Amino acid sequence: MLRLLSIRDFVVVRSLELELEPGFTVLTGETGAGKSILLDALGLLLGDRFEPRQIRAGAERAELAAAFDVDDAPTVRAWLAEEGLAESDGEVLLRRVLDAQGRSRAWINGSPATLAQLKALGERLVEITGQHAHQALSTTPTQRELVDSFGGFTSLAEQTEDAWRRWRTVCEARDAARVDAGRTAAEREVLEARRHELAALAMREGEWAELGAAQSRLANAAALIDACSQAADALEESDEALTRRVAQVATRLSAAAAHDPALAEVVALIDPARIQLEEAARALRDYRRRLDLDPADLARIDERLAALHDVARKHRVRPEALPALLAATDAALAELAASSDAEALERRAREAEDAYVAVATELRAKRRYAAAELEHRVTAAMRTLAMAGGRLEIAFEPLPTPASHGLDAIEFRIAAHAKQPVGPLARVASGGELSRIGLAIQVAASDVAHVPTLVFDEVDTGIGGAVAATVGRLLQALGAGRQVLCVTHLPQVASFADHHFRVDKRDAGGSVESSVVPLDRERRIDELARMLSGEETTAKTRAHARELYDHHRRHR
Repeated sequence: MLRLLSIRDFVVVRSLELELEPGFTVLTGETGAGKSILLDALGLLLGDRFEPRQIRAGAERAELAAAFDVDDAPTVRAWLAEEGLAESDGEVLLRRVLDAQGRSRAWINGSPATLAQLKALGERLVEITGQHAHQALSTTPTQRELVDSFGGFTSLAEQTEDAWRRWRTVCEARDAARVDAGRTAAEREVLEARRHELAALAMREGEWAELGAAQSRLANAAALIDACSQAADALEESDEALTRRVAQVATRLSAAAAHDPALAEVVALIDPARIQLEEAARALRDYRRRLDLDPADLARIDERLAALHDVARKHRVRPEALPALLAATDAALAELAASSDAEALERRAREAEDAYVAVATELRAKRRYAAAELEHRVTAAMRTLAMAGGRLEIAFEPLPTPASHGLDAIEFRIAAHAKQPVGPLARVASGGELSRIGLAIQVAASDVAHVPTLVFDEVDTGIGGAVAATVGRLLQALGAGRQVLCVTHLPQVASFADHHFRVDKRDAGGSVESSVVPLDRERRIDELARMLSGEETTAKTRAHARELYDHHRRHR
């Protein structure tokens, strides 16, 4: 539910804060006072695009904000959670700033938001029915979405669209494989030749590094042997070997420690060094035994390195990347086989088509069932809105080719009165009739709708008298279950409202400014009298206004 709407420097509004309540609320005022400006501001907060001329003359920017209570709006709360924009204490705060250069910034609960996010959230918070929305009723997508929304199977419609896309994707792959059969064969031949060469090479992961190390070792074997011999001689094999000299030092100090125990600490330091020198000498002996000076080994390694290098250069990769190239070649061949397997592709296309037809057939059946109920409800509502004998028929025409939205074209056909044959809504209904049909649909769908706030602009276009009272009564009935806001110029509609605001305009230092005033009982009667009489309010029109107000209060 919309709880607060705040506007700064927007069109002719300098500063305005409108606090709203549940139920049915009307906005009235003289022509040009700015009633629809409030709805325009709300539309911008819900993702509409703006024009710099909407900024109040002389201002650098406009600021718009709205607060919504969403405690009873599970779809809104679920969407916020998915987007990481969880509500604060059951409230959603929207803010948008517009500047004269055409730039716009928006926030949801203090976090920066895109227009797409505002629009997606707005679709879950508010439904605005105005002249443009009435025109949209004439379009096939809107009519189809109305049936789906009324029936409660929007999710099934989305599944149908997903299944259709999967089917088309497989069909496109199948058709592309047929067209590219020649190119695919040539590509497979190249890949298979490369794979044969790489498989024959049989290079192991890490082999290049191992061969490099072995080559370096064998190529420098003489130097390694010489270094090992000199080191072994210095450590252990010469008369002045380090291990012998350290052992002699340790022996002498151990003997001396018998006369002064303090020397035992020095011996304890020398012993580990002696042990490590002996270990190093043993390691050198082992290394020298393992060192192979066979020139044939070096030749074999050089030959292997050359072979790896030649293949790597041919395929323009580093030698160590050859195993990865073989794996990539195998993957490419597998993918090519899958994409060119005509039988498998045909089978997948049939399976995808069957899956689509199954879900689309289920959707068709549910749409027909829901359409019959919607026809009945809308027809009943139309007949209370000065369209006696009028009726809605929802036609289903099988499509020659299955589509993403299903197997049928759906068309709303209307007869405005008993003697008129039904025809397409776009060609048969006038502007005023479209407005009433839009209201009839809202009434028909009121108990299955999920949007908590309904906004009506120009819903009473082209009507008056008893029909206007019926419109007011229907809006009041809608307000019993959801928040309803309505801009109206008819006192018969306004008298049914639970809450009433008057939009005023005044001259402020050479510029026009609008303001919104909440009306109590007496001021509501004054406003109804103005709406009844036009320019001059008389005692008679005021008495009529009081009677109108009191009568509709008694019939709430």
